Amino acid sequence: MVSSQESSEDSCSNSVASQHGDDGDDGDDGSSSSHHGAEEDHPYQEMDLMSPTLEDKHEEGMVFESNIHFPLDFQLRRSQSTSSNSSTSLKFPLNNNFGETDNFHEDYEIFMFVKAGIDGESIGNCPFSQRLFMILWLKGVVFNVTTVDLKRKPADLHNLAPGTHPPFLTFNGEVKTDVNKIEEFLEETLAPPKYPKLAAKHRESNTAGIDIFSKFSAYIKNTKQQDNAALERGLVKALKKLDDYLRTPLPEEIDADSTEEEKVSKRKFLDGDDLTLADCNLLPKLHVVKIVAKKYRNFEFPTEMMGLWRYLKNAYARDEFTNTCAADKEIEQAYADVAKRLSKS
Repeated sequence: MVSSQESSEDSCSNSVASQHGDDGDDGDDGSSSSHHGAEEDHPYQEMDLMSPTLEDKHEEGMVFESNIHFPLDFQLRRSQSTSSNSSTSLKFPLNNNFGETDNFHEDYEIFMFVKAGIDGESIGNCPFSQRLFMILWLKGVVFNVTTVDLKRKPADLHNLAPGTHPPFLTFNGEVKTDVNKIEEFLEETLAPPKYPKLAAKHRESNTAGIDIFSKFSAYIKNTKQQDNAALERGLVKALKKLDDYLRTPLPEEIDADSTEEEKVSKRKFLDGDDLTLADCNLLPKLHVVKIVAKKYRNFEFPTEMMGLWRYLKNAYARDEFTNTCAADKEIEQAYADVAKRLSKS
């Protein structure tokens, strides 16, 4: 996962260009199309995805714009920015587990706007933002990211998308503000044969794990000791439903000519061995549940849920997911005021 610590993953450092802004609040987008329609009962998590380099941390109190081109790799090449209001620009080779640079396309001008992290500069963590990150990365397009410090609510953002909170994007200059509609638009516009299809083949994949986040929210916000066990059982039940789905073979995994029954699925992800829109929606939330429940309730996903653990293991092996996750400590800090202490009263 990307963190602010010194590691190979710190190659996700972003350059910044200052813009003026004023104070304002943040908000929460509870929408979701392929997954989780009503369970988004949680705050925007402000996490550090890309830590600015020391020379980029300039002009305190500004709103910062990253000059990052995604997808990215860990080998960093630095070049001087051509922008007069930015100290340096960090360019990344476009190599990941898709292969070489020419597998990625710059047919469109795509700018994604996301909520800034706790420091007001780096990219904050939000499951909706990570969902779009993953989709664009999987589509194999080059896109730019702008971080927005909502505490200062820049005038440029207000003029671009009045009343809208990140994440949103501009596509060839056209503003797209609804996460569900953005997903649908990207799937329709960035279509085969040039771009991969990401929609799940099986309808059940889109609803697998649909109630996990709502059960988690009730569990983590509860303050009554006497209710904790029941709420934990509710979360475990939701996780078990997901585990059951991941362990159940998909139709294409069953060999009609074989006399042996396929009892346990071996697939990597929800809908097969490839990441789909369903995974882009579920995995960011599942990661938050895993980190926060451990920190504030000492709860871990049951070890016997082999399907769930296989799913997570395969997800953490993919750059598209791992490199868009926030550091554990950032997620924990974001939930510090949400997770309630248990009391007997």
